[in-house]
Amino acid sequence: MRRVVVTGLGAVSACGIGAETLIDATQTGTSGVKPIAFDDLDAQRVKTAARLSEADLAHIIGEKPHRMREPVAEYALTAAREAVAQAGLTAAHFGDMCGVSIGSGFGGGQTLNRNYMKFGREGSMRLDPMAVPKIMNNAAASWVSMEFGATGPALCLATACSSGSQSIGMGFQMIATGQVDRCIAGGSEGCLESGVFRVWELLRVMTAEVNRPFSKDRNGMILGEGAGILVLESLESALERGANILCELSGFGTNSDAGDLLRPDPERAAACMRVALRQAGLEASDIDYVNAHGTGTVANDVNEATALREVFGETLEGVEISSTKPIHGHALGAAGALELIVAIGALRRQSAPPTVNFTETDPKIDLLPVPNDAKPMAINAVMSNSLAFGGINATLIAQRYSDG
Repeated sequence: MRRVVVTGLGAVSACGIGAETLIDATQTGTSGVKPIAFDDLDAQRVKTAARLSEADLAHIIGEKPHRMREPVAEYALTAAREAVAQAGLTAAHFGDMCGVSIGSGFGGGQTLNRNYMKFGREGSMRLDPMAVPKIMNNAAASWVSMEFGATGPALCLATACSSGSQSIGMGFQMIATGQVDRCIAGGSEGCLESGVFRVWELLRVMTAEVNRPFSKDRNGMILGEGAGILVLESLESALERGANILCELSGFGTNSDAGDLLRPDPERAAACMRVALRQAGLEASDIDYVNAHGTGTVANDVNEATALREVFGETLEGVEISSTKPIHGHALGAAGALELIVAIGALRRQSAPPTVNFTETDPKIDLLPVPNDAKPMAINAVMSNSLAFGGINATLIAQRYSDG
């Protein structure tokens, strides 16, 4: 098995454009949550979301929207261009030995929503003829592969909130086993549309106040959007071309609860973390920081805390934990990718990002995450968890690169 390293990061989020912009926001606790309103919703209980600013959206989409692309693909392209530029890749580095693995939970939510609304109001004759290529889940992966001429495997996992994490994990596996030398991997989501927003409201998992993961007074999640993209490479490839290595991606675990569709199983989540630790060759005590799934719903936070205790011990001593979703929102298929970038930022800055809006410890959880302010500390290895609807778990581990 070959070692896999990270040489490029790119992000689009409610915090702004750029991976460092996202990391800065999570380190300073600056939330990208903004007011949101939909003209075609006559009853909107939740009135905030972690959405892109109008200026960032205009910069990404341009003066004239591409007739065959919608925001989910544009977000991925913007983040991929940043990651590829940081990695210093040129045309010679793509081709068959470069894969693309970009997940999305919804795909083209904007086109889907607008065409359904138009169909209901006007009938079938005036719909977007480019709707199919816009809405397909693999649009982001395909556009990124075409942008750079990456003719290796092009994958798109649609596994809800684990889409981004599993997609990065698939890229990791392809490189580790020698199928490709590098992979552009991550997740993208552009689903802040009226119909999508309304069905999430009806599920009763979103907060109409503020998102407070692990806090006693938590009462729901906050939706987000954006893309997180990483350039992964074999260590040999990165060294051969003199790349700047940001960190090593050393562990990936994924499994299924095969149980409840919506409620995570603590034992299966713990088993997933152990798979990633085993692959990384690490003990739980070697992990310094965990970026938790931490949605802020009543059920998720209790079950995730239980899983963390199974892995790290009853007192959770020696590991710092936080959820950064109150800052960048729950970006669904992009969440795991954005959160791995945040965790890598913690590793590189030697600082655990805070769980903002935290008020008091819930005795049912008895977990004190890093509250409200970043915590400078020595960090050698980080873990990022995604616990998706459908009972699909994914864990990624990154650590400081050592040539030993």
